[in-house]
Amino acid sequence: MNSPLIQLLVLAGIAIFLILRLKNVLGTRDGFEKPQAPQQPEAKPERPDFQVIEGGPDRDITDHVEEDTPQATALAAMKRVEPAFSVSEFVQGARGAYEMILMAYEHGTVEDIRPYLAPDVYQSFVDGLAARQAQGLTIEAEFIGVRETAISEVHFEKDTNRAEITMRFVGELTSVVRDQSGEIVEGSPTSVKRQKDSWTFARTMGSADPNWLLVATDL
Repeated sequence: MNSPLIQLLVLAGIAIFLILRLKNVLGTRDGFEKPQAPQQPEAKPERPDFQVIEGGPDRDITDHVEEDTPQATALAAMKRVEPAFSVSEFVQGARGAYEMILMAYEHGTVEDIRPYLAPDVYQSFVDGLAARQAQGLTIEAEFIGVRETAISEVHFEKDTNRAEITMRFVGELTSVVRDQSGEIVEGSPTSVKRQKDSWTFARTMGSADPNWLLVATDL
């Protein structure tokens, strides 16, 4: 044999050896292989199934009065007639009305608040101011704030949809009463007076007029 032929046989033998080694390492594939199963995504932890319980307590009501009381029942009936009615918004509005009306009376400017007063309440305010003027008395008052605001009574007439809510207020103010000569006859400009009032506001639920009227007061 000549040298080139021997070299060719040696190379062929090496090639066969390498092929056999690869088959042993990698294996063989005969026919159609079963496709690999797709990787399953990791299971996410199950979220608790929260269910909304119908007929639960109305926090807009129970934040202000005890549940299952006549007051709560009356407020619920009012909200059925007027679903947009908010007890919390009413309480906040009554708080603002208390300061406005109280100071208007102290300053003798009740005409400015007439749209918020029932006719008999307005007249009682006018009579009180007239009696004060007849005695030659003047009042200097400054409102400090409201320490307490709470619903004490609620009444609702289903036949007429008339609602009445009595609020209990504890306000703080300075008040000085002076006579005709300017002398102080009552109060102090530096002493804070705490005043307790129970006022009743009324309105027909479902009516176009959104304003509540002050219909009774112990002022």
